[in-house]
Amino acid sequence: MSDNSDTSRLDWAKGGGLLPAIVQHWLTGEVLMLGYMNSEALAQTQAGGRVTFFSRSKQRLWVKGESSGHVLALKSIRADCDADTLLVQAEPQGPTCHLGTCSCFGEAVRPPLGFLAELDALVAQRHAERPPGSYTTRLFDGGIRRIAQKVGEEGVETALAAVTQNDGELLGEAADLLFHLMVALRARGLGLADVAGVLADRHAGRG
Repeated sequence: MSDNSDTSRLDWAKGGGLLPAIVQHWLTGEVLMLGYMNSEALAQTQAGGRVTFFSRSKQRLWVKGESSGHVLALKSIRADCDADTLLVQAEPQGPTCHLGTCSCFGEAVRPPLGFLAELDALVAQRHAERPPGSYTTRLFDGGIRRIAQKVGEEGVETALAAVTQNDGELLGEAADLLFHLMVALRARGLGLADVAGVLADRHAGRG
């Protein structure tokens, strides 16, 4: 738990012993749900690694997904500037909403670039499971040299589309390049988050 959400500074009194807890997908940034925590729910969340709330209707602690199995694996918790609201970053194990959607706020709340994180996670899953019939599986089975060749081919096609074709063609080729780059990174045990980290470090270094 980050220093700015130390339990000693949380304002439990303001909400009668409860704090609203906004749950966010740790990779995509998508807002998944809103729940409430008391101090016991917070302690159980931190100790067990599964997001736990206090149910105002049932008047008890409940682990999100305790019935469905669609739990929220804790990544981090932070408090806001007033120490009266929690931001919980988690990895959902299945749909968060009881209606079967990823978010309780519907499918339209995912940030536009959030799909890249979902796709990167899917590529990682394909790498681990190698389901038969999957194009991504065939790429991984072909080895890093074949994957690298595809990245080179898509890079050339993207460059040509940028010069000679319309925006639709450029976007299509760029999508192909980005996908095959994800596969190449995963074949080396890396992901888009690692690339983003390098870019962030470079940006910070420029002052």
